Amino acid sequence: MDDVVILHNPRCSKSRATLALLEERGIAPRVVDYLKQPPTAAELGAILDKLGVEPRALMRTDEPEYRELGLDDPALGRAELLAALHAHPRLIQRPIVLANGKAAIGRPPERVLEIL
Repeated sequence: MDDVVILHNPRCSKSRATLALLEERGIAPRVVDYLKQPPTAAELGAILDKLGVEPRALMRTDEPEYRELGLDDPALGRAELLAALHAHPRLIQRPIVLANGKAAIGRPPERVLEIL
């Protein structure tokens, strides 16, 4: 198996549950605290491609920054939305697990098992 990576927020219960699920299965993922080390816009674009979704599907639309930054504006393109996700990583849905050339959002945590 390729490297397993989890974009993790230790304060998020779903993120902690997903990490525990991986560890229970003997998988020691590389843990990236994406709030401290946000993925670049290019890395986010690659993650979106693996997920098969567009940027807004990865955004936490309930965060204040989403409204404050006007990210619901349909005129914003992919590049602008990716730049916003990079600059404001709190907006990124969590956790995201990358494995075997695929990606999954751990909501619910068991969803990540599909890509292992």
